[in-house]
Amino acid sequence: MSVTNAADIARVLTEALPYIQKFTGKTIVVKFGGNAMDGDDLKEQFARDIVLMKLVGMNPVVVHGGGPQIGDLLKKLNIESSFVDGMRVTDSATMDVVEMVLGASVNKEIVSLLNRNGGKAIGLTGKDGQLIRARKLKVSRRSPDMAAPEIIDIGHVGEVESINAGVMDMLLDSDFIPVIAPIGVDANGESYNINADLVAGKMAEHLRAEKLMLLTNVAGLMDGNGKVLTGLSTEQVDALIADGTIYGGMLPKIACALDAVKAGVTSAHIIDGRVPHAVLLEIFTDRGVGTLITNQ
Repeated sequence: MSVTNAADIARVLTEALPYIQKFTGKTIVVKFGGNAMDGDDLKEQFARDIVLMKLVGMNPVVVHGGGPQIGDLLKKLNIESSFVDGMRVTDSATMDVVEMVLGASVNKEIVSLLNRNGGKAIGLTGKDGQLIRARKLKVSRRSPDMAAPEIIDIGHVGEVESINAGVMDMLLDSDFIPVIAPIGVDANGESYNINADLVAGKMAEHLRAEKLMLLTNVAGLMDGNGKVLTGLSTEQVDALIADGTIYGGMLPKIACALDAVKAGVTSAHIIDGRVPHAVLLEIFTDRGVGTLITNQ
């Protein structure tokens, strides 16, 4: 190793030190999305980032998606998919596939990655210990010629009603890294597919997390000129929604981050999961790699 390389390493470690001191003992919820899981190298780097966070005293909680993987298996099984407002219509057969993919293959792959890189990860779905109590999501549409909104049944798609904080506290007091699949259960034992961003946001709220990090496949929230916006307050985000800067597919993700921050999470980050070591760069460096929203 050259003196220059050694100096670069020393500089990076020195820059990271105040962040390690600041976030030791803090809970950080990270949503690892299906589109950010693309590529073995990126997945390995993500796992190493999470393990390092745990080793320096933080409490990472991983919530994962798996939409592309679900779509691939449904196609192989010749089960047609349809969507309403971006949400997959989930009948009983589709729900079986969702549980198979999210609760088994994707969840266990992430657990294995973390363990292989020196962590102690444990995989859960929201059904384990009734971790995520869900209720059926009601979707309505209104048009000018309707006297009342049309209620659309999209099957086993839910939203978070509550989080079992006792289960999470037990895990966070241990050396384990929780890896959570976004499947909830209602009072009657019915299973529901829940958007992973929503689960991550509600998890961050209930755990009074320091940070909510949403990994995605875009650089962050951009203005009209394609420049990434960061260092935003909740009031600024509300204004960007009102003036149409934030629209379309980014709206639900921003709304999730905004709700979490307004509910007491210190900051929310929308970061590009395609960037190597994106999680560490966002937490441990001055510049970061995405959009930061704070309640300051």
